Amino acid sequence: MKYKLLILFLAFAATAFAQTDNKLTAQLQDAIKGFNGQVGIYVKNLKTGKTAAINADTLFPTASMIKVSIQCGVFDKIEKGELAYNQKLVYRDSLLYPGEDILGSFKDKDTIELSKVVLLMITMSDNTASTWLQRIVTGEYINNWLDKNGFKVLRVNSRVKGREAVRSKYGWGVSSPYEMCRLFTMIRNGEAVSPAASERMYRDLVRIYWDDRSLSQIPPYVQAASKSGSVDEAKSETVLVNAPHGDYVFSVMTNNNKDQRWTPDNEAQLLIKKISALLWHYYEPKSDWKPAPGIDKLMLNE
Repeated sequence: MKYKLLILFLAFAATAFAQTDNKLTAQLQDAIKGFNGQVGIYVKNLKTGKTAAINADTLFPTASMIKVSIQCGVFDKIEKGELAYNQKLVYRDSLLYPGEDILGSFKDKDTIELSKVVLLMITMSDNTASTWLQRIVTGEYINNWLDKNGFKVLRVNSRVKGREAVRSKYGWGVSSPYEMCRLFTMIRNGEAVSPAASERMYRDLVRIYWDDRSLSQIPPYVQAASKSGSVDEAKSETVLVNAPHGDYVFSVMTNNNKDQRWTPDNEAQLLIKKISALLWHYYEPKSDWKPAPGIDKLMLNE
């Protein structure tokens, strides 16, 4: 019996080892050398199943990437009939999240469809839209959905009773690079909430306005679903690329960054762009595409 268990273990270990892309892992390790902060990366080729990981199970602040889980909570309630996709919502001034959000420019008692609030949350990363939707669905409901779907660490922290200590450390949300990629892959595969809900969510995730990081290193004619998140000390992004020779997903998460400037040459932003470019050319080695000369002045989305 012990001999059989040993054989099974060795077979499992061999399979796991074979799934690791050692060449890519080495390139990623070289790419992050000298970075002044904490970095976690998870990459998976969805065609071959091969992965590369650096601190992929480490916890990081999600910042705005947590909005993808809020999106799942909203669509779960839509599927259950507790919300309607195009129902009218009434905006109130008390919902305003300080900043320059589009929704925050609404007047008290203006109306807007739920679907458009979701679109603003994902596409523009509108914080007023996001906190409004979280208030409607509740962080507890979202976290329960995540738990039921096998997520161990990805959670909403803000405005959730009992998660105050975690919030003080990680902010609005917390995840690992691996679980961010798993959520994106579930949506891509039609496994998040329902096939129909996944399809609708994916359509929103490929309409991102904030395309000056990872997406700027991928040809504009290649579809990619993404969500980035930024606070002073942590900047991250998760992307699923529908590449010509096979889809791949990756998440680059950073924390405790020395460079906390909100500028295009921020060290973390440059690292995320560097990783995205590395992966594009790794999986599409025959591609001769590169960003057009002068494009930088047209990528100042702030």
